[in-house]
Amino acid sequence: MEIGDTIKKILQELILPELETIKGENAEIKTTLVLTNKRLDDINAHLIDQSRRIDEVNKRIDVLKDEINGRIDVLRDDVNKRIDEVNGRIDGLKDDVNKRIDKLYDVILHRDEYGKKLEMRIIAIEHEIEQIKIELPEKMAA
Repeated sequence: MEIGDTIKKILQELILPELETIKGENAEIKTTLVLTNKRLDDINAHLIDQSRRIDEVNKRIDVLKDEINGRIDVLRDDVNKRIDEVNGRIDGLKDDVNKRIDKLYDVILHRDEYGKKLEMRIIAIEHEIEQIKIELPEKMAA
């Protein structure tokens, strides 16, 4: 068995150091893997915390958005009411101005008619005066 022992001894001398190196590297890999897993867990916890914070901020944004939209609705309603009031006043003023214009038109029309009648009376009076001027000397001579 000397040959078997010799082969065994040679194999042990060649393979055992390699196995020891592989075992050492395997232990280093396991240590690195444990550290990497720990870092991944830390990063995951950080991401979960960030996600929670983002959710909280989104909720606050939603609340603020709803509040702001409510304020905008109230302001819009108020502005619409004011616009309606102003439009109503403008319509009232427009009606009043139209009535005044109609009255002014009637006055102008009556003045024009009165002026024409007055003109006709003046012409008639002038005609009568001319007649009197013609008849007066004849009556005085007679």
